[in-house]
Amino acid sequence: MSDVSGELERATSVEQVNQVLRTAARRALRAHGATVVLLDGEQCYYADEDSMSPLWKGQRFPAASCISGWAMLHRETVVIPDILVDERIPQAAYRPTFVRSLLMAPILHPDAIGAIGAYWAVGHLATPAEVAALEALAAQAGAAFDRFPEGIPARGIFG
Repeated sequence: MSDVSGELERATSVEQVNQVLRTAARRALRAHGATVVLLDGEQCYYADEDSMSPLWKGQRFPAASCISGWAMLHRETVVIPDILVDERIPQAAYRPTFVRSLLMAPILHPDAIGAIGAYWAVGHLATPAEVAALEALAAQAGAAFDRFPEGIPARGIFG
């Protein structure tokens, strides 16, 4: 993922950072989808996605009731091998999608400003190497977003 660092350094906007992040996450994890979520006050804004079918790009959800918000609030990476049995998953939002398992890492720099997620259409328990890869990408994201503070929504309730 060293080429990702260079791509992030060459990015000239938040949108380009989002594109690099979601593409790198999907490719590195061989996931069926990846998303970049930014904290916008008390809302999670699904800013970008690279997915086998549309998910939530452009939508906002209350941070207190979505899994990306949970990752940011708890400052923890979330590994969910089966979304149908995890009480943190809003079933009504996920049921109509292809998503069956996920990995979500908060972007903390130093406060929660977002999250990067990867999704699979099948049951998938993320390996320690996959968790480490997504967490490394989230750490790089924090530094990349620092270059564009005007493009990042207000830090909100977690900051």
